[in-house]
Amino acid sequence: MSIRGLKKKQPKTFKVRIITVDAEMEFSCEMKWKGKDLFDLVCRALGLRETWFFGLQYTIKGMCTWLKMDKKVLDQEIPKEDPISFHFLAKFYPEKVEEELLQEITQHLFFLQVKKQILDEEIYCSPEATVLLASYAVQAKYGDYDPNFHEPGFLAHDELLPKRVLRQYQLTAEMWEEKITAWYAEHRGIARDEAEMNYLKIAQDLEMYGVNYFPIAQNKNHTDLLLGVDAKGIHIYSINNRFSPNKSFEWSSIRNISCSEKELTIKPLDKKAEVFKFFSSQLKVNKLIFQLCIGNHDLFMRRRKVDSIEIQQMKAQAREEKARKKMENQRLAREKQLREEAERAKEELERRLFQLEDEARQANEALLRSQEAAELLAEKAQIAEEEAKLLAQNAAEAEQERQRLEITALKSKEEKRLMEQKMREAELIAVKLVKESDRRAKEAEHLKQDLQEAREAERKAKQKLLDITRLNYPHMAKYPQYSPADSRDANFDKGSIKLDLKDIDLKRLSFEIERERLDYLENSRKFEDRLKELKSEIHALKMEEKQAGLYS
Repeated sequence: MSIRGLKKKQPKTFKVRIITVDAEMEFSCEMKWKGKDLFDLVCRALGLRETWFFGLQYTIKGMCTWLKMDKKVLDQEIPKEDPISFHFLAKFYPEKVEEELLQEITQHLFFLQVKKQILDEEIYCSPEATVLLASYAVQAKYGDYDPNFHEPGFLAHDELLPKRVLRQYQLTAEMWEEKITAWYAEHRGIARDEAEMNYLKIAQDLEMYGVNYFPIAQNKNHTDLLLGVDAKGIHIYSINNRFSPNKSFEWSSIRNISCSEKELTIKPLDKKAEVFKFFSSQLKVNKLIFQLCIGNHDLFMRRRKVDSIEIQQMKAQAREEKARKKMENQRLAREKQLREEAERAKEELERRLFQLEDEARQANEALLRSQEAAELLAEKAQIAEEEAKLLAQNAAEAEQERQRLEITALKSKEEKRLMEQKMREAELIAVKLVKESDRRAKEAEHLKQDLQEAREAERKAKQKLLDITRLNYPHMAKYPQYSPADSRDANFDKGSIKLDLKDIDLKRLSFEIERERLDYLENSRKFEDRLKELKSEIHALKMEEKQAGLYS
């Protein structure tokens, strides 16, 4: 036997690409593998044990079909491509997510798929509910809200709301982020799996959650209805309304479902009830509806039976896992709280240290200022001491000056008294001079009057003498050689002597008056000079008194 014969023949394989909601995987499959072999391989790779909810979906000729578990992969009508692509998705939905979804991976896959269906508008959701669901999605992705870390704009690259909602309300991305963040901040302390479960608990109450819709007709010619299959039963909808079914058949009320070519028959458990028949456009659609009905009905019946040992073990493990996670979350929350308290204490210590450093710095600055102030005060004290010495010296000089001024003031008072006495004497003299001046003026006036009277008498005497002469010697003109003229001249000389004597008295009197007047003017001038000297002396004394007062 040759060495080649000893070697085992390697089986032929083909490649497949498995696309989950958030990842892609590639596997090499044997040619003889059935759909269940590939499905189990994917579940093992994901660590998934709740396999009954999921399936492998592919698209052929524009129609979504599920890979059959009991037939070979390559014998089924799959796309001719390399690698062959399959989508690993939830095929059946639980009635109550919190009770039926045991594994965290199962819960996470459902969360991602339902979230995608809401964003793609395959499941209708009101705008208010979409904001709340978005806040739980953010909590599951980012954890607790931290305003220091989650700054405005941190959700700019996340798709959280359906485009229909964004078009319906004219709000900016910042406004939507603010609304989502307001809810997100209230979810503090919720772990990722709890946030995802809360998301699913809200989503399972939506009318279109977990429903597979198919167009049907009540006769062979018209397609005017929609048939929906979900975990609770079969529902008939009008073509324009996917929210409220016109008629529903719960799984508990269905006795039998049969499929023949394009016709599907639903027989109620009540034999008196009407049998419902409908037609689909293709046989493949009919078969797909039939598969979904069988699968959902089996799960419906399974939920109402006693759990198998495997399910019991899974539930026990899930409870243990939840308890462990709860304790772990509590421990983490406690550690987080302690860490936050430690950080706050650290921040408080740092703040206190900074405050103490600031106080120390201020104290050092105050000390430096105090030292500078002390030096300045010492310098000022020295200057003050010098000023005190100078002031003492000035005080001594001022005291000497004061004594000198007192002596000067005494002298000034004495001089002032003398000057006042002189002024009084001068005033008396002035009064006397004024009186004498008035008396002399009056005498001069009388003398002038006497002089005028004497001159008038002289004039009259001369006139009288001329008249007498003319009367006594009229013939003297005829006898010019007459010598009596000598006698006339002699007589005339006697009168002239008398007149001359009288003129001499007048002249003497005038001369005396003029002399007295000149004496008066001279005395007046001297008196005025003396008054000016007295005024100058008094003014000098007053100036000295003012200066003495300033020195004091």
